[in-house]
Amino acid sequence: MSRTWTVATVAGGLLLAAAGPGAAQAPIKIGEINSFSGIGAPFTGPYRQAVEMAVEEVNARGGVLGRKVEVIFRDDKGQPAEAVKHAQELVEAEKVALISGTFLSNVGLAVSDWARQNKVMFVASEPLTEAVTWAKGHEHVVRVRPNTYEQGRMLAEKAGRMKYTKWATIGPNYEYGKRAWETFRDRLKELKPEAQIVGEHWPTLGKLEAGPFVTAILNQNPDALYVSLFGSDWIAFVREAKKRGLFDKTFVVGILLGEPEYIDPLALEAPEGMLVTGYPWYDIQAPAHKDFVARFTKKTDKNPVLGALVGYVTYLSIFEALRKAGGTDTAKLVATFKNLKVETPTGPITFRAIDGQSTMGAWVGTTRLDPKRGVGIMVNHEYVPGEKVLPSDDEVKKMRGGS
Repeated sequence: MSRTWTVATVAGGLLLAAAGPGAAQAPIKIGEINSFSGIGAPFTGPYRQAVEMAVEEVNARGGVLGRKVEVIFRDDKGQPAEAVKHAQELVEAEKVALISGTFLSNVGLAVSDWARQNKVMFVASEPLTEAVTWAKGHEHVVRVRPNTYEQGRMLAEKAGRMKYTKWATIGPNYEYGKRAWETFRDRLKELKPEAQIVGEHWPTLGKLEAGPFVTAILNQNPDALYVSLFGSDWIAFVREAKKRGLFDKTFVVGILLGEPEYIDPLALEAPEGMLVTGYPWYDIQAPAHKDFVARFTKKTDKNPVLGALVGYVTYLSIFEALRKAGGTDTAKLVATFKNLKVETPTGPITFRAIDGQSTMGAWVGTTRLDPKRGVGIMVNHEYVPGEKVLPSDDEVKKMRGGS
């Protein structure tokens, strides 16, 4: 996972050499740190493929500012210390222009803090805790995906208008799981003051023993359950919950659980009727998105998952920032990302000047089995733009301690 990947071909190199001295400028290097092994792999594998596709496409058009783009990948193995070690090496030894990526929230926060201390640009693609751009935000970090605050509020806006009042939750015991629940819970209580919390359950990430947790939830008798599990933990929980009839008794709201990464592996075991955020790639009609799907499928012989879209949008954003900054100077990149507008396969997004949070949104809908495809899908979905659920500039200033 530590090898350098570049799409420059031998033929391209010969053409540049033939153009004379100085014609071939050094490539722009980007350091990509992510959890390519472990629980993040269903997301980060397709993410990497889409990054490679984006770089291949931009280089085929002559690169950025006349320079080829080269991505140096590193696997953080889901460990903050490993990620920080890679960031240091990528900047000092590989001379990358900026750092991008990360998957787990605690890893993203560690890399962001390192970037702040070392004044290196960090484009956080996936870590979802809102602290990345708010409580622990700074001018050297921006984030692509809608965070836990945004997605939690999207779900709460719908769940808070339903009949359910007795709520429990289960999620991984680290930054992402806790924040995903707290944002949802707080907005739910605003919308439905009579809501009660009857149980909170926090298994260790990647080590869920589902039986005792399902038993505990059943004993608490909630009428609704908020889930922020994902990956192998979610699969194990679904199988045990189905055996015990939990889904027959309890309405489920799941952050991320409509994403193909996490619903496809369950095949026809996927629970129906859940309210989820996700990515219905098969039902998005925008021509630019259909074109993205066709190109990704042709390149990989696989359908896209959300990781693929996030990877592609992350690198479109980096390319646009480099172009508008006129190069790789960090101070200019910091300034350029403020209110930077980027055209993406699902429409334009903007990186807000106040916090570096992009306005990329998410799809909210209901799960249903599709026997023809043999998987669960999202139906009755809508795309909620990030700007509809993001806090105001004044609220962000308060989250940042008044700064």
